[in-house]
Amino acid sequence: MTGRRTPWPGAPAADEYAPPEPVPADEAALRERLTGAADASDAPDVVFAVSRHGRRTVHSGGTAPPPAVPREDLRYEIGSASKTFTALLLTRLIRRGVLTGAEPAAACLDPGRPAGPHPVTLAHLITHTSGLPALPAGFVRRGLPAWRTNPYARYPAERLTDAFLRHRPRHRPGTRWHYSNYGVSVLGHAVAATTRTAWEDLITGQVLRALGLSGTALRAEGPWTDAVGHRKDGLTPVPAFDAGPFQAAGAVRSTPNDLLTFLEAHLDPARSPAAGALRAVRVPVLRRGMGHRHVHTVGWFRHPTDGGPMYFHSGATLGQQAFLGFRPDTDTALAAVCTRRFRARDPFIATAYALLAEG
Repeated sequence: MTGRRTPWPGAPAADEYAPPEPVPADEAALRERLTGAADASDAPDVVFAVSRHGRRTVHSGGTAPPPAVPREDLRYEIGSASKTFTALLLTRLIRRGVLTGAEPAAACLDPGRPAGPHPVTLAHLITHTSGLPALPAGFVRRGLPAWRTNPYARYPAERLTDAFLRHRPRHRPGTRWHYSNYGVSVLGHAVAATTRTAWEDLITGQVLRALGLSGTALRAEGPWTDAVGHRKDGLTPVPAFDAGPFQAAGAVRSTPNDLLTFLEAHLDPARSPAAGALRAVRVPVLRRGMGHRHVHTVGWFRHPTDGGPMYFHSGATLGQQAFLGFRPDTDTALAAVCTRRFRARDPFIATAYALLAEG
């Protein structure tokens, strides 16, 4: 009889005596950088997750005692980085022929309404060129009683769409860039109205399910699934963020590993059922600023590096922050989350950006 000898009952198998494989030098260096990044972020809970050539490295830490559920397994509020999910959804619908992107948003919300000579289109809304302000009229007054908890949830959906239908842009749509949570939120309602499908069903079916993002949702469930955010002091907990009618602009909450899956799909679109849309959202669609040096795709900020462009988007809620980014030239994706509200000279976003930019 040949083969490996069976040890006595209860003894470990022969290969369990083998010493652990050494950690490659580059991976050890990355782990050291992630540890430093987490320490520098100065937040109760921090997770930095990196994918390089499909190999993932995840580091978690924070100033608070570890929660009952491992930090890397919890869902985090990604705030405005949700717009990258919205951009992918819109692009998928356009590529499938459901929409064109040129639809006047007002006509989507109020069928039969005259479009006028220069209507605000769905494309204007997703690219922040609609001429809309950052937030709708009356938002501060309406949300002030809940300013430290959930002002967005206090603003009714009907009021948001009515405000848009009454709004008269100061500038012709498509001529100026101005970041607008309001505009992307209107987009969500317009797409839902014209497709006759609830926004949550659209994003779930066309993005989350298509990419296998089972750890991603639009609403919090509780401490066993969702991380708890904190105020600027890093000590006082805040309620889970409720985006209210602003879902398309900031409702997504996700685990670090799901965020890496989302980003890896952008790095390697060919492996995804949304391949065409994933390639399309990397294409520059506008330039702005002095010398047109700021480049944007339909959903991502795009900055140059020595090896090629990097794509990124950050986000913040009332108690959490997130940074998502990827670099095709190094086949690297980075997802970073923390549970402390942004404050003056906050190091978190800058630290995450530097990690991706440095490769």
